[in-house]
Amino acid sequence: MTKTIIITAGGIGKRMQSHLPKQFIELNGSPILMHTILKFNHYDADIDIVVVLPLAHINGWKTLIKKHNFDIKHQIIDGGKERFDSVKKGLSMAKGDLIGIHDAVRPLVSTKVIAECFEALKTHQAVVPVVSVKESIRWVNSEGSKSLNRNEYKIVQTPQCFTKNVIIEAYKQPFNVTYTDDASVVEKLGVPIHLVNGNEENIKITTPLDLEVAKLMLNA
Repeated sequence: MTKTIIITAGGIGKRMQSHLPKQFIELNGSPILMHTILKFNHYDADIDIVVVLPLAHINGWKTLIKKHNFDIKHQIIDGGKERFDSVKKGLSMAKGDLIGIHDAVRPLVSTKVIAECFEALKTHQAVVPVVSVKESIRWVNSEGSKSLNRNEYKIVQTPQCFTKNVIIEAYKQPFNVTYTDDASVVEKLGVPIHLVNGNEENIKITTPLDLEVAKLMLNA
């Protein structure tokens, strides 16, 4: 079955202390977004790649493509007000029977995890990679806090992968502030979410420390 990966990117990352959008910041000589696209191209050279960018950043991306002689084929579309709107616009360009949605600033996802997510769609309609919580966690409210069993919780990653009919139907629903990711949108339809093991290196680069950690992991 044919596959599409929708890579979603946001705006300026204030926590990165940079005037550049997070996905354009260089990681070992290339913009983070290029590393991310290359990872999916390495997984499957025929995968349909859709990159969703804020309209104001599309020309900047095209400039970077020329600067770095980046020749991996992909479609570009402008995003919407909310991430929900951006994914919906990306879905309008998706050609695959199986669709994955991935954060642009997660360049360290392993091809093994990508493969397992798409492979699981043979028997499931919605698949999400997760890793275990290592630290102790506490639930906090206005009255105080209490310890929780970390074994009952998982950290969610991307790509989150779905059969096309399910993800298209899910995004016909109106936007809701309770949607935290694509799986939560699909879950609203009553579709169960199947979990697979993610890779711990698959961090979301949102701070300068994350960037330094990513550099170390790439060099390793």
